[in-house]
Amino acid sequence: MDQFFSNLGLWIGYYLKPVREWLLVPGDPGHKIMLMIVAILIFVVVMGGILLLVDRPKNVPQWVVTTAFAGPALLALAFGLVYPALRTVYASFFNRNGREYVGFDNYVQSFTQSEFQIVLRNTALWVLLVPTLATFIGLVYAVLVDRTRFERIAKSLVFFPMAISMVGAGIIWRFMYDFRGVLLDANGNVRNNQTGLINQVLVWFGQEPQQFLINSPLNTLFLIVVMIWIQAGFAMTILSAAIKAIPDDIVEAARIDGLHGFGMFRYITVPSIRPALVVVLTTIAMATLKVFDVVRTMTGGNFSTSVVANEFYRQSFVQGNAGLGAALAVILFVLVIPIVVYNVRQMRLVEEIR
Repeated sequence: MDQFFSNLGLWIGYYLKPVREWLLVPGDPGHKIMLMIVAILIFVVVMGGILLLVDRPKNVPQWVVTTAFAGPALLALAFGLVYPALRTVYASFFNRNGREYVGFDNYVQSFTQSEFQIVLRNTALWVLLVPTLATFIGLVYAVLVDRTRFERIAKSLVFFPMAISMVGAGIIWRFMYDFRGVLLDANGNVRNNQTGLINQVLVWFGQEPQQFLINSPLNTLFLIVVMIWIQAGFAMTILSAAIKAIPDDIVEAARIDGLHGFGMFRYITVPSIRPALVVVLTTIAMATLKVFDVVRTMTGGNFSTSVVANEFYRQSFVQGNAGLGAALAVILFVLVIPIVVYNVRQMRLVEEIR
């Protein structure tokens, strides 16, 4: 039987070899256009076949319809998510080349070696500070600009960073933090012109410029500022919508009872939008746990600024340590799961309340 399947595989591979070479070997623009057309035709044929099978018979069981529409998506998820996840967990128990079983050694190394403890410390700082500060800033800003004359413009300015990619934001803030040493002109005079905006402001006020991205551990905090700058707009948008959804009769009743200013904010606004607050906090926390672009763009994880996602990339693709990289990926996955579950539960509670 094994010989039969072996011969069958060789036979299929022989006859599909021209097709495989045509698909995998890069060619001229005409080849790329033909490849795109073939992909579109395959999609049309598959979807047309599914619709034809489901639509023509009138007494098709419900499970057939469900399988026809959900089956391809589930297969794609299994192939693109479930299998890689299981394969990663499996690889985390082997050494750097995946040939020798080492048990939990990669996990022990991730939690005990000093360099990886710095990575975990940095990740904890990111997860604690970014969701908290971004949500707080977004909430305060949403309350302050609510129903003001320039509300739309003010909200657009804060939301604008959300339209910038993480890499773009990292490049912008790298220029903001840029440091240039003291130079001497032709006459021997000191020139202290800075490229980075923040350092130039310090020079204008008579202060010495700083190397923000090199000096540890403050450099991690300066990276965190970038993520807060991006996520505050998201928090402001969601919380502003939640504030506007507070019934007017509740607000009027609170004002009649003498609540104004901070009292209104504490006893009416915050309790009323608590579900939205939880969703915003958990959503930003998930994005922060997976942060990679900002760190990679601004410091490359050097100067004790690396986080779990960046260290997973570095160990897997730079150091060539597949086992340790897989272990870090599993750790990141385990850290994200509770937040995802809690977020889903809170969103369901919000839907039930509505």
